[in-house]
Amino acid sequence: MMNVLEQQLAHLVDECRPYTAQGKVADYIPELAHVKDDLLGVAICLPDGSYIHAGDVHHKFTIQSVSKALALCYVLMEFGEDYVFSKVGMEPTGDAFNSIAKLEETVPSKPLNPMINAGALAVTSMILGDTAELKIYQFRQFLATLLGVPVEEVRYNEKVARSEYETTDLNRALLYFMRHHGIVEGDVDEIIDVYTKQCAIEIDCFDLARIGRILSGNGEDPVTGDELIPRRVVRIVKAIMTTCGMYDASGEFAVRVGLPGKSGVSGAILATGKHELGLSDVGFGIFGPALDSKGNSIAGMKLLELLVERYTSR
Repeated sequence: MMNVLEQQLAHLVDECRPYTAQGKVADYIPELAHVKDDLLGVAICLPDGSYIHAGDVHHKFTIQSVSKALALCYVLMEFGEDYVFSKVGMEPTGDAFNSIAKLEETVPSKPLNPMINAGALAVTSMILGDTAELKIYQFRQFLATLLGVPVEEVRYNEKVARSEYETTDLNRALLYFMRHHGIVEGDVDEIIDVYTKQCAIEIDCFDLARIGRILSGNGEDPVTGDELIPRRVVRIVKAIMTTCGMYDASGEFAVRVGLPGKSGVSGAILATGKHELGLSDVGFGIFGPALDSKGNSIAGMKLLELLVERYTSR
């Protein structure tokens, strides 16, 4: 049965790979411009923690904005939803992910949701630690717990982090604006340092799929059954992923795919869902660095749409 599923998965990857020609890599981050644009891979983590996979699944890539959903899990676990949502909202926005417009229009002047850059920066500012080094270590430790590996195995790409740090004036502007209005506290450059390293953590499709499986299984480790994320936190994060996780294409994604998902400009897509082939909760990890105009993996979005159509129950 597994061999049949993997063969079908390989056919879907082959069917979707030509879509990469219609997108382009995120060259506004100079280091990401070097990635081959025709890569495409998918891993699906099954209820027991095993995988089926196809395509370029062993290629390492940076997590980018997928980290926003995971940082939200972390701060909700540390501070609770009342505090977190006093600093960032829960509502979707039709604006671009790096827009400053809504900050100027809302009172209090807090970001509409944690999946846009302003909201993600506010969330990152809450990560515990007296220094940037300690803060990124705390986040790496949280990811290591989710992945079931030592923290030393959760590394960030220093070249990508530096590239983002040096080209992120707009994010600095967002932080200065929010600090002026009392939404964030602390040193702007330190928060930027943590945020760019958070986004530059390297993973692969299997890592993404395992995290998706944990979220689809209400926060439990698929192998041990241990609670890694409280059920209430999972419910909140999945709801926000559904409404806000795919930049300003979240509505279209909800219609076409209908699963909680989060994308990153590296071409990563994390999604959770139900599987009909005798299975239950699964996690999807997809990588395809050629992006559409909204910043989502163009072939990855098509691949996930076809997977949902053929194999999953929304």
